[in-house]
Amino acid sequence: MIATPALLATAVNLDGPGRYLHWSIFTVSVANLVLIAVMVAIFGAALIIPFPGHARKRGAPEQVREDGSGGSEKASSSASDMGDDVDAAMWTARLRRMVLRRLPPGKLLPDRQPAYVASWIYVFGVATLATLGLVIVSGVAIAVGGPDWWHTNPVGHFFNSLHLWSVEAFMAFLVIHLWGKFWMAAWRGRRSITWITGVVAFVASIVECFTGYVSQQNFDSQWISTSGKDAFNAVGVGSFFNILNFGQMLMWHIVLIPLVLVALVGAHVLAVRVRGVVRPLPVRRVRGRDALRAAYAVDRGEWRGPTRRYDILKEATVATVVAVVLVVSLAGLLSSPDDPPITIATWAKVAPADFVATVASELAGTSETATYGPPYNSASGSAQRLLFSPATIVGVRNPINAARTFVLSPLEKVAPTNPTLSAALDRYNNASSATQTSWNNAYAKAVTKVSFRNGVAVVPAAADGPIPKLVGTELTLARSGALDADLIANQGFYGSDFTKPLLFLEDGQYFSNEATADHLTGSQWGVMNETGSYPGQPWLWLYTLWYQVPGFDNSANVDLIAIYMTGAATILLLAVPFIPGLRDIPRLIPVHRLVWRNWNRTEAAKVPPPAPPDPDTTTSTDAGVGS
Repeated sequence: MIATPALLATAVNLDGPGRYLHWSIFTVSVANLVLIAVMVAIFGAALIIPFPGHARKRGAPEQVREDGSGGSEKASSSASDMGDDVDAAMWTARLRRMVLRRLPPGKLLPDRQPAYVASWIYVFGVATLATLGLVIVSGVAIAVGGPDWWHTNPVGHFFNSLHLWSVEAFMAFLVIHLWGKFWMAAWRGRRSITWITGVVAFVASIVECFTGYVSQQNFDSQWISTSGKDAFNAVGVGSFFNILNFGQMLMWHIVLIPLVLVALVGAHVLAVRVRGVVRPLPVRRVRGRDALRAAYAVDRGEWRGPTRRYDILKEATVATVVAVVLVVSLAGLLSSPDDPPITIATWAKVAPADFVATVASELAGTSETATYGPPYNSASGSAQRLLFSPATIVGVRNPINAARTFVLSPLEKVAPTNPTLSAALDRYNNASSATQTSWNNAYAKAVTKVSFRNGVAVVPAAADGPIPKLVGTELTLARSGALDADLIANQGFYGSDFTKPLLFLEDGQYFSNEATADHLTGSQWGVMNETGSYPGQPWLWLYTLWYQVPGFDNSANVDLIAIYMTGAATILLLAVPFIPGLRDIPRLIPVHRLVWRNWNRTEAAKVPPPAPPDPDTTTSTDAGVGS
């Protein structure tokens, strides 16, 4: 589909001011609530709406087969498939035999599935895969056009909109799929690896989405980067995973994490095909150790009950078509946000008083960056500690001297053509530390009454030595755009590391004031929000939650707390199959009855419970969609 200016002009404009609701310790945007409500509604509808075909005449040959074979293996493997005797010891023959035993063609591409697989909940695994395909395709299209294409071209912007809404659909379907599998206790029957690969893929998806947000080169990505850096710096990985470095994040986003994510998704799908889809939980709660052991044995056993027809390729095709229609409609109707990035030149022109005050704080060593600590310098301002300080252990990996990096070094590059500036620099550099401090303190007091005449900063007379000349020239450089260029210079050809200009912007008030105007600050910490009325990143709720908990919200170690608590919650999610009590929640809260209600009402009454399998049985031939 080719976007036209007329089509884009009809899009609903969500770039206006967003609406927000406040409840207790939480602040959430209406757009995020709408998105979450839609997800919950879809999940509820999938639990309640009858699945097509369940009311058809049961026992019909094209729908149900009672022969116990499941119809997944129509022909045994030939001798050549299993390897001739003379070749049986070859590594290749051994690998082929193992693969055929665990994943015969009838399980890899099944045409039958257990009859209890008749709920919309099962569809979201395929829907997740379909939208993941759209994410990849739209991302490839943007990569072909280049990282600036979607900022400057309406067609490029439309493809970015496709990418945004395919990501939102992918994450929504993935979360709904995870919800469904939790309430089905899908880890039963030696399927823990299926659950684990799914959860790890979910975590990888969050990292992939996050790197995409911070590599957009717009205002939203600037704010997310400067806000999010504190958490990564607190745990000591900020210099290795530098979210202020656009080039690094872009490469993680388009190369490294997609490879990992696709591998994880592939492993998850193969685990589903090998182990099959989990069978229904008992309608009545199982009590007693012997009964539980028998139930676990049944869960591990091979399904020998009735099956139904299942065209996996048709299902995947329909899911893809529906996903395409949904995403294209959202992209055409709602577009995607793209507030332009803030530059130092803009800052110096729009808020010159704030700019000169920030320059003075950089010279005096009192700015946030000057007092930040690792990985930028040896100060202790932001070195968080819980038992120990990871940032201090890692140390200074990206050294930044605020006075020299942001002020003195840029001025020294133009000093040869400006004798007055050169003399001021020499005077400042040759002065003692005590003298410099005296000048800086005097100027810091005087600059609060700064005024501007014809664009020139006028500061009341004070014993501030050459500092007015240094700051005045810095303001001129900034307005010309030379300071923006200087702070990303000497990085090689691409110049994609925006650590220095973003830190400099963050030290002033103008940057945060603009973020406040877009409601990117506050209790949601600026990571979960999006500019305008766009839904943003609701999948980060678990991480941003800790910044709103009383006691945590005003702690000096809040970033470490958020990282540790989120990590602990993720480990718990991974370990659900192994933790008694936690893994039994689906049995105690019987949401699963809605998933398997048709089976429970009819088929379960007709078919006697299967006998526990032979203890030596190690494989399963049931097939289904998702785990």
